[in-house]
Amino acid sequence: MFLSAPLCCYEDPNHFAGQPPQGLPTAAQFQFETRELPAPTAGQVLLKTRYVSVDPYMRGRMNEGKSYIAPFEVGEPIAGGAVAEVIESQNDALPVGSVVVGNLPWQEYSLSDGKGLNRVPTDQAPVSYFLGLLGMPGLTAYFGLLDICQPKAGETVVVSGAAGAVGMIVGQLAKIQGARVIGTAGSDEKVAYLRQLGFDEAINYKTTPDIAQALAAAAPDGVDCYFDNVGGPITDAVYDLLNKYARIALCGQIASYNDTETPVGPRPEGKLLKTSAKLQGFIVGNYYNRWPEGMQKLTEWYSQGKLQFEETITEGFDQIPAAFLGLFKGENTGKAIVKTA
Repeated sequence: MFLSAPLCCYEDPNHFAGQPPQGLPTAAQFQFETRELPAPTAGQVLLKTRYVSVDPYMRGRMNEGKSYIAPFEVGEPIAGGAVAEVIESQNDALPVGSVVVGNLPWQEYSLSDGKGLNRVPTDQAPVSYFLGLLGMPGLTAYFGLLDICQPKAGETVVVSGAAGAVGMIVGQLAKIQGARVIGTAGSDEKVAYLRQLGFDEAINYKTTPDIAQALAAAAPDGVDCYFDNVGGPITDAVYDLLNKYARIALCGQIASYNDTETPVGPRPEGKLLKTSAKLQGFIVGNYYNRWPEGMQKLTEWYSQGKLQFEETITEGFDQIPAAFLGLFKGENTGKAIVKTA
């Protein structure tokens, strides 16, 4: 028995010319195919994808070159975080009806040997939350803020990209630690949502004439911790406000992911030197052995009502590329997810 499985592949039209993608990706760099899957054999399960995560880091996997993760293979399904349901099983640990989360291909159906899959406790939270608050973004926020920034009560924390999947969790975790929190976002609606979450200050960087002046007014006592999801002019402005022994968690640089030339801007080394500040880049995989700790704490705070979360859910498997491209236009508040079934 064979099952027809629609899938979404990465097709880079520049790849065979030996060039990386130029600027913002387009719909032309994705194609849909249907391939046949055989029935699961011993130890395997057949999965039906329910939710697919689209994330900014995926843009980097469209580039060749050394990185912390291999680039996507042209002509093969893109892979990323997904929630799926077991619909056929030859694996006793994953019976039919199990809901799992893992790194899965962008396919409506897929075969797996079960390795790397984790069963989702469906009674704890909406299953899509295991791609957001209780998944990779939540863990990124947890370790980046609490391990690198280590905010103390009364300190000032700035979060760029604060209405994104990671940023909104960072701000709430900082409030749990007793910090004063300032967030930047790209619309009045997002700013209003950040205030609803308890941010002390929120700034719409798109409509603010002078972001440096606005940040200085919002942080009159300087900045002790900066969680950087964005880079660019916002980061340049924050560096001018660093207090002595400030801590910076470098999580993302979405402002420059689609640049076609290397950006030239202020060099921060002198500011870091003068303030004895710590700047540390990280990826959540660095903390893989501590993920259970992070999951336990995030689940605890969520169950206590201390963490709220927002999702932007797009419906339809064929809408995955559009949802991904929307990340770079600021179309999502919180976690961008595609509901495929």
